Amino acid sequence: MAGEPQSDCLFCKIAEGEVPATIVRETETTVAFRDINPQAPTHVLVIPRLHYPDAASLAAAAPTVAADVLREAGEVAAQEKVDGSGFRIVFNTGAGAGQTVFHAHAHVLGGRGLNWPPG
Repeated sequence: MAGEPQSDCLFCKIAEGEVPATIVRETETTVAFRDINPQAPTHVLVIPRLHYPDAASLAAAAPTVAADVLREAGEVAAQEKVDGSGFRIVFNTGAGAGQTVFHAHAHVLGGRGLNWPPG
C-alpha cells in the first residue's frame, strides 16, 4: 500500500537502515544519501521515508512530505557547498524517464556544469 514501507523496495530498506548507504542527512520524514553511480561531483538522493512510487503520487497524497523532500534537497546543496555555484534537482518519473527505483526520490546534482536541455 502506498505510504507504507514495501519489503521489496531498495529505498525503503535504506530508509529503515536495513541496507547500508552513505547517509548525508536525515530528518523525521526524509533520508539523503550519496548515489552509488554519481553523475556529478555532488550526486545525492533525497527520499521520503514514506513509500510512493514517484514524485507525482507523493505530491498528490502527501504534499507536506513532498515539500520536505524539496527543502532537504536545498539543505543538501548548501551542505555540499554547491548552492552558490548552482545545482539541479531532478525527479525521474517512469521507466521512460530513467526511473529505476520506484520510490519517489530527488537527485541533487552539482559541482560541474549542467547543460540544458538535459540528455
